[in-house]
Amino acid sequence: MADYLVIVESPAKAKTIGKYLGKKYIVKASMGHVRDLPKSQMGVDVEKSYEPKYITIRGKGPVLKELKTAAKKVKKIYLAADPDREGEAIAWHLAHSLDIDENSDCRVVFNEITKQAIKDAFKTPRPINMDLVDAQQARRILDRLVGYNISPLLWKKVKKGLSAGRVQSVAVKMIIEREKEIQSFIPEEYWSIPAQFALEGEAFDAKFYGIEGKKKELSSEEEVKQVLSKLKDGQFDVTSVKKKERKRNPVTPFTTSSLQQEAARKLNFRAKKTMMIAQQLYEGIELDKKEGAVGLITYMRTDSTRISETAQEEAKQYIEQTYGEEYTRKEKRAVKKDKKAQDAHEAIRPTSVFKDPKMVKGYLSRDQLRLYKLIWERMVASEMAPAIMDTMTVDIEQNGVQFRATGSKVKFAGFMKVYIEGNDDGKKEEDRLLPNLEEGQKVERLEIEPNQHFTQPPPRYTEARLVKTMEELGIGRPSTYAPTLDTIQRRGYVALEDKRFIPTELGSIVLELIVEFFPEILDVEFTAKMEDDLDSIEEGQQEWIRIIDGFYNGFEKRLAVAEEEMKEVEIKDEPAGEDCDKCGHEMVYKMGRYGKFMACSNFPECRNTKAIVKDIGVKCPSCKEGNIVERKSKKRRIFYGCDRYPECEFLSWDKPIARPCPKCNSMLVEKKSKKGVNVECSSCDYKEESN
Repeated sequence: MADYLVIVESPAKAKTIGKYLGKKYIVKASMGHVRDLPKSQMGVDVEKSYEPKYITIRGKGPVLKELKTAAKKVKKIYLAADPDREGEAIAWHLAHSLDIDENSDCRVVFNEITKQAIKDAFKTPRPINMDLVDAQQARRILDRLVGYNISPLLWKKVKKGLSAGRVQSVAVKMIIEREKEIQSFIPEEYWSIPAQFALEGEAFDAKFYGIEGKKKELSSEEEVKQVLSKLKDGQFDVTSVKKKERKRNPVTPFTTSSLQQEAARKLNFRAKKTMMIAQQLYEGIELDKKEGAVGLITYMRTDSTRISETAQEEAKQYIEQTYGEEYTRKEKRAVKKDKKAQDAHEAIRPTSVFKDPKMVKGYLSRDQLRLYKLIWERMVASEMAPAIMDTMTVDIEQNGVQFRATGSKVKFAGFMKVYIEGNDDGKKEEDRLLPNLEEGQKVERLEIEPNQHFTQPPPRYTEARLVKTMEELGIGRPSTYAPTLDTIQRRGYVALEDKRFIPTELGSIVLELIVEFFPEILDVEFTAKMEDDLDSIEEGQQEWIRIIDGFYNGFEKRLAVAEEEMKEVEIKDEPAGEDCDKCGHEMVYKMGRYGKFMACSNFPECRNTKAIVKDIGVKCPSCKEGNIVERKSKKRRIFYGCDRYPECEFLSWDKPIARPCPKCNSMLVEKKSKKGVNVECSSCDYKEESN
């Protein structure tokens, strides 16, 4: 008979931990929370100091029964849920359900699921940390007070199924405000004058800089003509050459936010997918039979960039063995602690750098391997030496008109040998080489061609950019980013178009009502301060009841006003311009979880729906009768097919264009790459490079 019962959240975690603990331990999973506030009612007694009413979650009865049966057969129970507020609350609820004294040494926490970490954790069990539990309860109760008071109002005044939450409402506000900026943006004209010069036949690029040594912006064609009128054919003088050696330091290991951003940039992962796969890597992956299930990364909900001295030393050994001693970091890495960061855990890192991606490749799915490789490379690079770049800035002049050329090349790769951080525009870093220019030399003018430009509006938010902005503003915490983005899309307040958020009419209507009657919920500073207050509860500096009371007193008054004064809003369906092919009634546009679709206006009598397709103006190359339309797969990936489907089954992931290949007369398609869009033949090797 086993002496101890260990309870974790998931079967995968139970399997990994059970392997390390031995026969004296039974490890079982609670499958997440076992108790929560009821869905059918508020579940918070405002008159009794916001006392929460917890009930067993529907469907968790058999799980609890199994845990209670196992608990009767052991000497001691350990609660080993995740090491954060949510995990502490799960442990507390389990303690109540299983009659465990919360002040006893029943709580075990670990940041990574490795043999040593598990053994160390069970040597130092502790009581349940009620400050952490209170911080989780405060967030849950606050969100319940907001959601269960405002949502019924929205159901009554707008439509059923709507909801309003503290963090999600602010996220929607940010997306809508960005859209307003874009709509009101007035482009401004500006010009550039790119040039190409050559030294002894070696060509290089430069750009207009200024006149008589002073930088000049060009805002009109007239100004460009004035500049060009000063120039003559022939030679230009090299008037200045500045060569510098620049050090470039590696980025820090991943936090939750930076992992979600980089996975979006480099792997095209949604935030929700990133966290799901990271959870799998944390809880344990079955490697070979001898080693069994192993946790490959540390806990993935963190805002810290620090890593343990043990992990640093291991990384140093790996870097020395693999790349050489010169690639190791000589100076101690400075860890800047953000004032908003809880810093409860280490950064996200591999549990052992010696388990490199090549070693575990055969045991991981494609997406697991890609995410693990990203985490592994980022952590290893953070412990490597800085890269050293040789840079050159050259000024070229004729008749007072100055052009400037810049070049750079890697002198010593350092951390860049392993990893280079991605950027939002997707451009890959490359060496920009210049000839070996010296002051006083003459260079030949090859080409000078002015270009007209117009300033662009701020870009719409991608998931990565929205997470980054939320983090910078102090809105939400590591555990809330992915659920928030998922919720605002499921509610139909925003939609993703070309991987960028756009607000829906419904989102705009709901936001206007909340702005009018509950402005504090949408106040970024107020929301950020509330997050700080929750952190102070966790640190034992404030009482959770006082924080909630401070919010609810004003909120309750606004609620009473909204009940009386909020007007009903009718959202009319937009006609789709065609009739239902089943009953003849008009089709209308509807907004669903995955964006807009067409539905019959005779619902619920007729439940016909159709995807919205976009004609791209190209005849089908297969049947020669239909037109090519843009469609979306179940995973929201765009593809192109014939509008006569299923009679014609032509489809293409690449966008066809309306002219044939000049080489073989087959279909030409647009192929996207990191450098832009190329036009290629679907059959032969014909290719047109992007401009």
